[in-house]
Amino acid sequence: MNDCRNYHWRIAGFYFFYYAFVGMFAPYWSLYLKSLQFSAVEIGVLMSMQPLMRLVAPNIWGWLADYSGKRREVVIAAASLSALFYLGVFFTTSFWGVLAVLLLMNFFWSASMPLVEATTLSYLGKNTAHYGRIRSWGSVGFIVTVVGLGYAFDYVAIAWLLWAGLVCEIGILLFARQIPRTEVLAHHTDSQPIRQIVLQPRVLALFGACFLMSVAHGPYYTFYSIYLVEHGYAKSAVGGLWALGVICEIGVFFLMPRLVQRFGFVRILLFSLGAAVVRFVLIGWAVDVLVLILLAQVLHAATFGAYHASSVGMVHEFFQGRHQSKGQALFGSITYGAGGMLGGFASGPIWQHWGATALYSCSAAAALLGLFLMASAGRRHWGMPQS
Repeated sequence: MNDCRNYHWRIAGFYFFYYAFVGMFAPYWSLYLKSLQFSAVEIGVLMSMQPLMRLVAPNIWGWLADYSGKRREVVIAAASLSALFYLGVFFTTSFWGVLAVLLLMNFFWSASMPLVEATTLSYLGKNTAHYGRIRSWGSVGFIVTVVGLGYAFDYVAIAWLLWAGLVCEIGILLFARQIPRTEVLAHHTDSQPIRQIVLQPRVLALFGACFLMSVAHGPYYTFYSIYLVEHGYAKSAVGGLWALGVICEIGVFFLMPRLVQRFGFVRILLFSLGAAVVRFVLIGWAVDVLVLILLAQVLHAATFGAYHASSVGMVHEFFQGRHQSKGQALFGSITYGAGGMLGGFASGPIWQHWGATALYSCSAAAALLGLFLMASAGRRHWGMPQS
C-alpha cells in the first residue's frame, strides 16, 4: 500500500511541474513576446509552435514507446532534451531565433505528457475515474505559477519569466526519473492496426469534437492575457482570473468519479462543449463586466476540467493494450496539436483585422460545431435519446 502511495506522489509531482510550465507559458509568454516588440501575427505564429509540436511529436514518441516497451525511458529522454533546448531562450530575442528555440524545445516537451497519461491510467487499472485526483496536482502547479508570476510582474520585468520556465523544466526532469514502470496488459485489439480503431465512427466523432474544442481555445491561450491588460486589468488580476478557472477545474477533477458514475463520459463532454459556447461569448462581448468575466472563468471547470478528464477517459476505453500510448498520442496530436495550432495561427490575423470580439465569437462558433458533432454521434453510436 505504501509503495502505491509513493507512486501516486511521483506521478503527481510530474503533473505539478508540467502544468506549472503551462501556467508560466500560456498566460505570460505572449506578454514576454510583446515586450520584444513582436507584432500580433508574429506572436500568433510563435505561440503556435507548442500546438504544432503537439501535432507532430507525440505520434513519433508514442510509437517509439509502444515499439520498444520502454515508456519510462522515453519520457526521461524527452524531458532531458526539452530542458536542454529551453536554455536557448536566454540567448536570443530575434523572431527566427525564438522560433527555432520554441520549435526544438516543444518537440521534446510535448512528447512526454501522452506517455505519462497512459502510465497513469495503466497504474490506476480499473479505477480510471480517479484519474482526476492525480491530475489535479497539475492544476495546483498551474495555480502556483499563474498567481505567483502575476503578482511578481507588477513589480519586476517580464523577462524574469525565463527563469521561472527553467525551474519548471528542471522539476519535470527530476520527476520524469521517478515515474513508475507499468505493465502493458494484452488486449484482443493488439493484432489490429490502430487505424481500424481510429476509423470507428464514434472515435472519429470524439476526435472531431475535441479538435474543434481545441480550435476554440487557441485564441484564449494566445491573446487572453493581452486582451485583459489592454482593457485595464493589472497583471496580478490577470493571474487571479487564470487561477480562478483552474481552482474550479480542481474541484471538478475531485468530483469526476461521482459525475462519471451518474452521467457517463459522453454527457459530461456534451455539457462541456455547451459551456464553452457560453464562455467564449462572454469573453468576447463582456470583457468590461467583471462579474461576467468571473463567470467565464468559473466555466473553465467544464470547458477544460470535465472536458479533459472525460475525453482522456474515453480515449483510454477505445485504445487498449499495445495501442495505449499511440492512442493517447494520436488524440493529443489531433486535438491539442492540430486544433490548438489552427486556433493559434488563425487568432493573429483575426485579432489584427477584426478585433477581439470577432475572434472570441469564432471560438464560440467552433465549440458549437463540436457540440453538434458530438450530439449527433451520441444519438447514433451511444444510444442517447433523440430529445
